[in-house]
Amino acid sequence: MKNIIYLHGFLSSPKSTKAQLTLNYITKHHPDVVLHIPTLPGNPFEAVVIIKRLIENLTVKNGVAINQLRFIGSSMGGFLSTFCVDTYGGKAVLINPAVEPFNLLVDYFGHHQNPYTGEDFTIDENSVHQLRKLNRKTKINCSNYLVYLQTADETLDYQLAVNKYGKDRCVIEDGGNHSFVGLDKHLDSIFDFLLE
Repeated sequence: MKNIIYLHGFLSSPKSTKAQLTLNYITKHHPDVVLHIPTLPGNPFEAVVIIKRLIENLTVKNGVAINQLRFIGSSMGGFLSTFCVDTYGGKAVLINPAVEPFNLLVDYFGHHQNPYTGEDFTIDENSVHQLRKLNRKTKINCSNYLVYLQTADETLDYQLAVNKYGKDRCVIEDGGNHSFVGLDKHLDSIFDFLLE
């Protein structure tokens, strides 16, 4: 059995359109793959605790080799997937990833409620500090990454991802938006990369 960890974005959940699209694709085309989609809280430190616990369960209890870890990360989940790959190893597909979320969170200071889960949480200076501690300097054009970007992402500057991961590792589409329009067209190549 192969395992893939899907990390959703900020104010999202396992019920998001992308997560469900990915789950449906796996169910139909890769029944030998288990897709883990943890519900990540808004607090970055708490989210990492949940991810680390999942990784420990897979590697220690289920015997998954650390270099066999596989991730799909959307937006903030892309940032967290990068932390995981650069910390533990493995490979990740990133979809419109947040490259420097600590620079964006200032605009989100205050109280929030996740529209999917109803979780109440606060974003403040401590949240920014936690994210800065998770930031990793990734080797440019590292073959452990495949990054999908759309140039009309209204939330994130796609060029930051090109600069961080390298143009050779990026699939760049003109237009689109932050949700990544037409992701279904790329699922074959995404899983070819993750499962090779």
